[in-house]
Amino acid sequence: MKVLQVVDGTGWGGTKEQVYLTTRELKKKGVDVHIALSSKYTQMIEKLRPYNIPFHFFDHSDKRNRKNLLNYVRLRKIIQKEKFDIVVGNSPDAFDYIRGATILLKDKPKIIAVRRSGRIPSWFSKHFKYSIADKIVVVSKEVYKKLKEADFLKEKLVVIESGIDLERFHPRPEDKVKLRKKLGFPTDKKIFVNVANWQLQVKAQDKLIEAFAKLNCKDCLLVLVGLNTDKEAPQIARNFNVEKQVIGLGFRTDIPDILNSADFFVLSSNLEGIAGALLQAMATGKVVLSTLAGGIGEYLKDGENGFSVPVGDIEGLTEKMRLMLNLSDEEYKKIALKAVETAKEYSIDKTADKYINLFTEMLSEK
Repeated sequence: MKVLQVVDGTGWGGTKEQVYLTTRELKKKGVDVHIALSSKYTQMIEKLRPYNIPFHFFDHSDKRNRKNLLNYVRLRKIIQKEKFDIVVGNSPDAFDYIRGATILLKDKPKIIAVRRSGRIPSWFSKHFKYSIADKIVVVSKEVYKKLKEADFLKEKLVVIESGIDLERFHPRPEDKVKLRKKLGFPTDKKIFVNVANWQLQVKAQDKLIEAFAKLNCKDCLLVLVGLNTDKEAPQIARNFNVEKQVIGLGFRTDIPDILNSADFFVLSSNLEGIAGALLQAMATGKVVLSTLAGGIGEYLKDGENGFSVPVGDIEGLTEKMRLMLNLSDEEYKKIALKAVETAKEYSIDKTADKYINLFTEMLSEK
């Protein structure tokens, strides 16, 4: 089978991480997988270079110029020339390109749209965009449930949970002090970490900083990692007089080191698919706390493998952070061990196998 992964834009986040990981694993498992992406998108190219993935460049502008019809023409020519069996749109914008490129295409490949959040697309998107998809992959049972209840092309929906790279994310408690010194973190503080690009409407980092301020723990630090956290987090922290205890690191590639240097992980999201960053933290053996956004409640069990609160519950975040600080060593280790066991169920290897099964099933229907 020959598969094309379509990616739009630049930068790095959960979607790009999943495209990278699934492409890598599919290649390892013998799938002839290609990527079509922006010519400016060097990060994906560099990360996949060791795996000899063929790249095709269709977007010579940027995300703001999706009205450029030449981009659709380029993608159409790529699909026609390479004769792909399956084309995967990995985001709403990427699927826009596929929608435009396959209009009146004589020999159409099977088309997959990936939906990573529970946002319900508009009536127009449903009927004039996603209706062309043969299958719509959703990343959690909760997203599946929301879309099905909204009567969103339910006959096309398939659940394939996002996966994490267990080769990178695993516990390293013996390196904790060494990593803190390397990262410039104090060795005598309790450190909470949040990993998410700065998006207040989605990730609600401002609410997290507010909850942390209410904790009133002078021996605690809150470290935020992700695009623009270095610029935005200090401003919010000043509003709550915790600017000396809140650190914004910006975009980083050493997430496993940062997680292994920390004591706790906390996520305050309003909207999620499966929350890969949370699973990564669990894989490193952190005691975690998260709002129950999206599909998080499918695997995070309060008091068993971490802690949870309803979406938007600032007081609850503060209370659970205080509870985490008061865990005994034995309680911490018990919860951390269960967190690691949970994360192993979401390996990228299992995700890739589910995609291969879907591809095989779709091609058998021809």
